[in-house]
Amino acid sequence: MTFELEGKRALVTGAGQGVGAAIARRFAAAGVDVLVNDLVADRAEAVVEQIRSAGGVAHPAAFDVTDRDAVRAGIESASGSGRIDILVNNAGNAGAEGFGGIGPFVESRPEQWQRFIDVNLYGVMHCAHAVLPKMIDAGWGRIINIVSDSARTGDANMAAYAAAKAGAAGFGRGLASEVARHGITVNSLALGTMRTEMTEGFWADEANLERQRAILSGYLVRRPGEPDDVAWMVAMLASPLAGWVTGQTIPVNGGASFAL
Repeated sequence: MTFELEGKRALVTGAGQGVGAAIARRFAAAGVDVLVNDLVADRAEAVVEQIRSAGGVAHPAAFDVTDRDAVRAGIESASGSGRIDILVNNAGNAGAEGFGGIGPFVESRPEQWQRFIDVNLYGVMHCAHAVLPKMIDAGWGRIINIVSDSARTGDANMAAYAAAKAGAAGFGRGLASEVARHGITVNSLALGTMRTEMTEGFWADEANLERQRAILSGYLVRRPGEPDDVAWMVAMLASPLAGWVTGQTIPVNGGASFAL
């Protein structure tokens, strides 16, 4: 399948592993020049090497999405011009701290909420703010936010995370209303339970079979999502073929919940 993306340049945040890495590889296979962002430089460089070994074009872009100045400097340095045609805001969780702070909201502390908001909402806003001027000048662009089904349906013990992801989706809808006239679309993908490097230990351990079944019992497709499940959808939304799709939050969740 061709996505008509040859010659485009994409920035994928949090792309040193998991879903972000799969998105970066899918873009590169479609002829996109990919900036691979990660908070950890070694992870970004490893994915860049994978892409280059497969014949693609990629550049490492190690910066913290919660730092507005670092975002701008990192994009300028890695791209050479600051031009980004496609932005995928994938960096999430609570940054390097992972999912620390998950638990009953009443037992949580504001400093735990802040990290989720900084990464999942402000990180999205910082990156969009940095790339939009050149997208507007070019009259074309794609912004895709990777959020969570928690943002749509809520999950116990994940209230702060759900709030931050819902904020990112709401930001995307508002931004879509502003920039459509410039040929820029903005959409979000709401992910269900994923199997990535971060969760592989849980899914690979047979001692967790009962808990795995409980988690997947509400999924019509009885398996966790794989990074490539997301990468295909991102490539489609980034494509010129999806130019009439904007302002949407689309579930990619194995049928765990529906959208109307």
